[in-house]
Amino acid sequence: MGSATSELPSRTPLSDTAETGLKIVVVGGFGVGKTTLVRSVSEIRPLNTEEVMTQAGIGVDETSDVAAKTTTTVAFDFGRISLNERVVLYLFGAPGQERFWFLWDRLFSGTLGAVVLVDTRRMDDSWYAIDRLEHHGTPFVVAVNRFDDDGSAHSLEEIRQALALPEHVPLIDCDARVRSSGKDVLITLVDHLYTLAMAQEMTP
Repeated sequence: MGSATSELPSRTPLSDTAETGLKIVVVGGFGVGKTTLVRSVSEIRPLNTEEVMTQAGIGVDETSDVAAKTTTTVAFDFGRISLNERVVLYLFGAPGQERFWFLWDRLFSGTLGAVVLVDTRRMDDSWYAIDRLEHHGTPFVVAVNRFDDDGSAHSLEEIRQALALPEHVPLIDCDARVRSSGKDVLITLVDHLYTLAMAQEMTP
């Protein structure tokens, strides 16, 4: 992505009033911005397992549309953000390469919801994430990370059709580098989870 700068989050301790902790997983294809999203919104120094990409990945990891990428997540990213005085989200960013997909099912354990990050230049990379979440019955939202060099300018409706997303699945634009944008994605997910929970309560 380009030179846009993230808003630096304050590194604050967990509030004494926090009473609800939600585990959220950020998934998507290789190089879509999962580590960037976790890093930009986390109020603590995020734990990450990024390693420098080497010659061993040539022919294994598809890097044609992310040529500038020099590191990759090999386990998961972890961060934390307090949405308000009571609700805290614990964020786990899943590795994107196919060779690390075996880790996903374990990361999904105990997860209340997920964010699927999408790069419109590589939308096919989103299918596996959506399929696994649907398999686990995990509610999710889809966030389109708009890259500066993406000239396609696909509308959200076009993306919804391309991904065959049902209307009830929230779909929004975001910039993973910007804290306020990432926070909007997480708020959208929490609102979605609340709506689903209320609907379930009202079902006889």
